[in-house]
Amino acid sequence: MPFQKIDAAKLSASVVQQVELLILRGILRPGERLPSERDLSERMGVSRPSVREAVATLSDKGLLETRAGAGIYVADVLGSAFSPALVQLFGAHDEAVFDYIAFRRDMEGLAAERAAKYASDTDLRVIQTIFDKMEAAHPKRNPADEARLDAEFHLSIIEASHNVVMLHMMRSMFDLLREGVFYNRSVMFKQRTNRAQLLDQHREINVSLQARDPNAARAAVTHHLDYVEEALNDQQRFERNEEIAKLRFDHEQERH
Repeated sequence: MPFQKIDAAKLSASVVQQVELLILRGILRPGERLPSERDLSERMGVSRPSVREAVATLSDKGLLETRAGAGIYVADVLGSAFSPALVQLFGAHDEAVFDYIAFRRDMEGLAAERAAKYASDTDLRVIQTIFDKMEAAHPKRNPADEARLDAEFHLSIIEASHNVVMLHMMRSMFDLLREGVFYNRSVMFKQRTNRAQLLDQHREINVSLQARDPNAARAAVTHHLDYVEEALNDQQRFERNEEIAKLRFDHEQERH
């Protein structure tokens, strides 16, 4: 008979490939905890030894890490595209802020263009859902919530572009933004004028994407990030002027 036994190692390799693709496509994220070995076995329809062997292989590759008493996690290092020294350098110089915005303008413009062409209907529903949350958060005037949703909105567009290299690179960039390496995103939402205009700009991006208009989507992203650049320039100018004014004020106080 032409039947041969199935090698258990092949099952393990199938588990490895499935987890690798989930990480590559950005579905499993750095630092995310995986289900237990038993749960993985049941969900994937393979034995626990096959799962255990696959986890060991993925750990050897640096994709997963097993923490004693805590479970299996996607390796945190996957989210770090920049060395700590370079991150500190970015944070120490204003030049990096505006280079970062220019980089985002190019990459996110391309991502929006691709998303308008290649996003699935579900991708567009995700983008619409996040924008709806942005609209709902707007009257509450919570800068932290608005900043978080802003980042989620932009990342959802990058995900919808279906380019895995761009996805991982830009996620890493947004992680630095969340940590305030480039600028404090919440500051952008503290002024009423900024908040209203930012929401309108995100609406413009969303409408273009929902209409699947690549040129309009890219133009809307460019317009938005031009505004961000100008607002940060104004903010930095104000802070410099305020420092000078304080020095002048302190000097006047000392004279009398």
